[in-house]
Amino acid sequence: MRDPQSPSATPTAYDMELCVVELRAALAAHGITLPSLRVDLPTFAGTYPPPAGLIALGNCNTATASKLAAVLREGAAQ
Repeated sequence: MRDPQSPSATPTAYDMELCVVELRAALAAHGITLPSLRVDLPTFAGTYPPPAGLIALGNCNTATASKLAAVLREGAAQ
């Protein structure tokens, strides 16, 4: 099994979906829900090397974005 943290590893659609599930659970543990959190599948078709795929986090309101930023700052301080 390859290490998904390895810089040479190219994530699959399954890897990306698993990442979304884990991120959604981690955010939910802090009371944060991002309905738009998803895999951005068109990024797998990109021409940049290597095609890696992106996670879409956008379309959240200001209160959610502020709460997310606070949780991330708190986590970085630990």
